[in-house]
Amino acid sequence: QVQLAESGGGLVQPGGSLRLSCSASGSIFSYNAMAWFRQAPGKERDNVATIHIGGSTSYADSVKGRFTISRDYAKNTLYLQMNSLKPEDTAVYYCYANNGRYDYWGQGTLVTVSS
Repeated sequence: QVQLAESGGGLVQPGGSLRLSCSASGSIFSYNAMAWFRQAPGKERDNVATIHIGGSTSYADSVKGRFTISRDYAKNTLYLQMNSLKPEDTAVYYCYANNGRYDYWGQGTLVTVSS
């Protein structure tokens, strides 16, 4: 059973930065895709950024140029570097992984952008 654990959330002022981490219980080498989603209060869970097995990445329009998704195979960890944060980025951020058969989700980490 794959387990994903997010960390790095917290309170940050507008314009600030945070880096989220997602540690997997096993190797992430063979995952078809890993991604970050977020869910704001009263809204649906939306895809923020995805990294595919070949290394290609994609981003939601709202975060392009500000967020960067990356992974470290040696540490079995997925990252989301978030810069120039805005109040509308406030949400619970979830890590996601797909191994070709199953979807896996982390428990989420709260990011609050406020002055």
